[in-house]
Amino acid sequence: MSIVIEHDKRRKEILEKALDVFMAEGFEDVTYQKIADRCGITRTTLYIYFKNKKEIFNYSIKQLMEKVENDIIQIRTKNDMSNTEKLISVLTMIIETLEENRGLLSVVLNYLLYLSKSDPDVDIRVRRRTIRLRHILAVMIIEGIRAGELKPMNVRTANDLIYGLIESAIFRLVILKRSSINEVKQSLILAVQRMQV
Repeated sequence: MSIVIEHDKRRKEILEKALDVFMAEGFEDVTYQKIADRCGITRTTLYIYFKNKKEIFNYSIKQLMEKVENDIIQIRTKNDMSNTEKLISVLTMIIETLEENRGLLSVVLNYLLYLSKSDPDVDIRVRRRTIRLRHILAVMIIEGIRAGELKPMNVRTANDLIYGLIESAIFRLVILKRSSINEVKQSLILAVQRMQV
């Protein structure tokens, strides 16, 4: 049992250090050897934990998405909040998580640009990674409508609006290098308020 715990702990340490390398050099310029060097281990040892740099990178993204999903679940299970308050709380948490992880977002954008050179289906890859988040937001909108807190509406359109604002936040953080995206947070809150009955 302790071997598994140590293995997981070591994987997490490798991911954190690898992320620093990705943020400093960009996905394309990072080599497996650079990651091993930053971690203070050999390439052979690194292969015990990950088969290549793409797997390391993808696991970092997966870890972040799992954290966001767990945070959403905690908010959704609160009994002292209305459905609308839960939706606003989730959207606020997502924006704050984006701000905290702007370095990772920068690397993700770099990675997507790298992929787009050889993969015409980058949009499909992004949608596959974000489908659970989109689904959770749609379910929250439906719950708000059923509870009579939100106006009857086309859920897909409302979800696209909310998700488009989240994408706007990413653009402003990574491309425009904004230090804060409070205006997007306020836009999301306003959008939800306009959906209210």
